[in-house]
Amino acid sequence: MSTVATHDTQGAAPRRTTLDRPHVLVIGSGFGGLFATQGLRKADVDVTLVSRTTHHLFQPLLYQVATGILSEGDIAPSTREILNRQQNATVLLGDVTEIDLTAKTVTSQVLDRKTTTTYDHLVVAAGAGQSYFGNDQFARFAPGMKSIDDALELRGRIFGAFEMAELAWDEGEEERLLTFVIVGAGPTGVEMAGQIAELSRQTLRRDFRRIDPTRAKVVLVDAAPRVLPGFPEELGEKAHRRLEKMGVDVQLGTMVTDVDRHGIEVKDPDGTKRRIEARAKVWAAGVQGSALGSLLAEQSGAQLDRAGRIQVLPDLSLPGHPEVHVVGDMAALDGLPGVAQVAIQGGQHVAREIRRSLAGEETGVPFRYKDKGSMATISRFSAVASVGKLRFGGFLAWVMWLAVHLLYLVGFKNRITTLLKWTITFIGRGRSERAVTQQQIIARRALEHHSPQDLVHLDDRSDSGPASVDVRDDQEATAGETGGTTGGTMAGLDATVEQQRPDHPEPEGPPSATEEAAHR
Repeated sequence: MSTVATHDTQGAAPRRTTLDRPHVLVIGSGFGGLFATQGLRKADVDVTLVSRTTHHLFQPLLYQVATGILSEGDIAPSTREILNRQQNATVLLGDVTEIDLTAKTVTSQVLDRKTTTTYDHLVVAAGAGQSYFGNDQFARFAPGMKSIDDALELRGRIFGAFEMAELAWDEGEEERLLTFVIVGAGPTGVEMAGQIAELSRQTLRRDFRRIDPTRAKVVLVDAAPRVLPGFPEELGEKAHRRLEKMGVDVQLGTMVTDVDRHGIEVKDPDGTKRRIEARAKVWAAGVQGSALGSLLAEQSGAQLDRAGRIQVLPDLSLPGHPEVHVVGDMAALDGLPGVAQVAIQGGQHVAREIRRSLAGEETGVPFRYKDKGSMATISRFSAVASVGKLRFGGFLAWVMWLAVHLLYLVGFKNRITTLLKWTITFIGRGRSERAVTQQQIIARRALEHHSPQDLVHLDDRSDSGPASVDVRDDQEATAGETGGTTGGTMAGLDATVEQQRPDHPEPEGPPSATEEAAHR
């Protein structure tokens, strides 16, 4: 018997729900958590899935949200909708902050509301975040791509760069705005570089009057010696040649040493340091396991690897805690890659282990990963694929990539809308998701300076009128310390049109919303 207790920090009495059957608690709504939950749909258990978001994110297609091909809803269906027919499953919104392995409780929080849930079996599938290799300050100017928020912010930065370049009257500023740097030559970096190149050379080429979008420079930087280091070498070479043919400047063996709002500093293999001026930067290098891994390691004695993943036993259970399983990007076992198939198969394996335990059967069956291959798309009609002993690229690999990704999208309507938008983009070369807003950019900066609770309760703190959060003041304070603002305009580039047109004098009076956004 388990209980779910909801507490309100404002002093309300806790609300408790008692569960009569064995209770399985799943943390995370990614592939691992979702497939573990669905694998228990016929089991005589109650399943509670706790996630910090309300959606199941198909992360491999985030870059298409960032580059205007797909909307966020196309790749992030509601978790509740997915599980609405699974009667033994309950979905709770919450960011897990505490796990007590001794008391078998998990505490999650949303704003001022805390929920404590007991469990009989625990599945931890909280995924991984972006790693900046000890330089977390880089995130201020080079967002990663691990969430819907990241993708929408990058969309604003990418499309906004062209908008700001159209306004710039200084050639140096225009060049900085039309230079895009992607750090990391893995699948995400390669796909992002290819899409920005296609965006500038195809989609936007007739949309501007003063600038020529086809002159945009796309730079792909990685400290590794080759593109797609996780793929067979011949496929990496194919991808490299294709990117260069598209005009992408591929710089390998190049280490990023600093990032600021105007560009990045790199060190070449010979030790030479140089600077690349660019306002729009994308970080696609490295992942870091969820902070929950540290909580589990402290209590179980399990080790963490360099990426923050927790060492698990062959059956994906936690040492000394057979009732706790870790799957997906959080688990370190036999060097398994952090890809969707590992999480999917891991979630399914853990569900089988829990069903065996409930039936009184022997547990501890080792997890066996079946590698179904690797694929990466480079551009329209071009991809590379490694399936078993087969290595191939080009149009056939691209068609296979489309089919596989459609297959793993959750929901029939998501597959239909995605297929339609792919048709628009890859045949017609248009992009249906080009809308950007200031909110997409400013929100991240606001949350860096104000907790969600503060932002929600601003009205409660103002007796004389509506309260507000002045992100600009925070940005200007940061500018004094770092030499530049870091929040965002509609362009998301912290860009200022530094050279004003000579025949336009400085405006008098309070700035308009557009002028204020441009100045930020």
